[in-house]
Amino acid sequence: MLRKPAAALLRSLASHISGGARATRQPLPPPIVPSILARFLSTPASPSSTPPPSSAAGRDEDGGLPEVSGDAGARLSISVDRSGLYNPPDHSHEPSSDSELVKHLKSIIKFRSGPISVAEYMEEVLTNPQSGFYINRDVFGESGDFITSPEVSQMFGEMIGVWAMCLWEQMGKPAKVNLIELGPGRGTLLADLLRGSAKFIDFTKALNINLVECSPTLQKVQYNTLKCEDEPDGDGKRTVSKLCGAPVCWHASLEQVPSGSPTIVIAHEFYDALPIHQFQKASRGWCEKMVDLAEDSSFRFVLSPQPTASLIYLSKRCKWASSEELDKVEHIEVCPKAMELTEQITDRISADGGGALIIDYGKDGIISDSLQAIRKHKFVDILDDPGSADLSAYVDFASIRHSALEASGDISVHGPITQSQFLGSLGINFRVEALLRNCTEEQAESMRTGYWRLVGDGEAPFWEGPDDQTPIGMGTRYLAMAIVNKKQGTPVPF
Repeated sequence: MLRKPAAALLRSLASHISGGARATRQPLPPPIVPSILARFLSTPASPSSTPPPSSAAGRDEDGGLPEVSGDAGARLSISVDRSGLYNPPDHSHEPSSDSELVKHLKSIIKFRSGPISVAEYMEEVLTNPQSGFYINRDVFGESGDFITSPEVSQMFGEMIGVWAMCLWEQMGKPAKVNLIELGPGRGTLLADLLRGSAKFIDFTKALNINLVECSPTLQKVQYNTLKCEDEPDGDGKRTVSKLCGAPVCWHASLEQVPSGSPTIVIAHEFYDALPIHQFQKASRGWCEKMVDLAEDSSFRFVLSPQPTASLIYLSKRCKWASSEELDKVEHIEVCPKAMELTEQITDRISADGGGALIIDYGKDGIISDSLQAIRKHKFVDILDDPGSADLSAYVDFASIRHSALEASGDISVHGPITQSQFLGSLGINFRVEALLRNCTEEQAESMRTGYWRLVGDGEAPFWEGPDDQTPIGMGTRYLAMAIVNKKQGTPVPF
């Protein structure tokens, strides 16, 4: 339950939101005896009556040692033993059907003469600078490969805006605050947040917007979604969002975002795309699952024959789990990048103040075997045509909590709670009622469908359309967690 002042603030905000291999050295042959060399130069060698068995055009005929007869007056004959020379297979000039990313992955495995981790495979598939899934395309929305909550309804971004404004008030309404979104997608969430908070001038004037995005393609999409324009700034220029007048900057990683100001971090469906290591229980203990090449040159999963460096992270994760929890699983997924990212967020919040909101699908405990691939809104094989499908895994919220608490004693962790509880407590019910009063019947149907997808559980009971289009609620599948500086108290609505 919310305290009465907080509940009143939420109700007020909801009703005022605006907007509808190494080379081997070969030994040199011994020097030729001078007398033999002189005879060799003055008397032509007679060809061998039988050609060498592996003679090849263009190959050096002096590759072997000369054999000389015992008679000094006899003619010198030379034979070459090529039996120990490498005979390369015939080279095929037929074009390969493999994509550039597939060729790259295969070359890594062949160069190392062994498999790569699932984490390395996942990272190459998603963020390879030339061919990664996220790098050169817009993958979001109906025309993409999957839909996220901000694409479902404007209400999601608006409610995140309510949370951010409440946190800003708990921070003491600082005049400047870094608003950081990790993996902003198309920028839809942030655009709805800014539109919804447009009437709260002091809040929007305080914002410095920082987007952590590695895809040049998506950076351009975000630029347009946020109605950005470049304007003169001293001897240079700066980018400003015309939705609220706040400056906007893009960064490849969180470390590049300037520190020193209070911070609000939003990580919606970001952790699920971080590369994971998979481990499987075997007779010799926990073994890492790897990606290798089969005899037909297709990708396959194998178990590492020896311990891998990432076992240190498995040991760390198991330390946070009970023996009962470990006894129940045959597979464990560990995400070192998630641990490291959480530590970075925590260090920033501890030093500068503020908080972070993490919303993703996952569970508050060990994740077993959740890695999945989605292409054009359908599940596909994880190893099929790498780079053409999104890869993601359940988020281990317990690991995030332990990582944060071990990183600093100046923060507190709250949740996770379900997305349905989170949005409901922030006032989404009030918001949908307000929107339904001023819309057409077609818009109302879209509102009800979007609302159910955000807070519902399972199939929508009111749906009367085609069965294959029944709205599925994400309200209990997605969880919300907050990490905040202890000085600010408990964040709404935890």
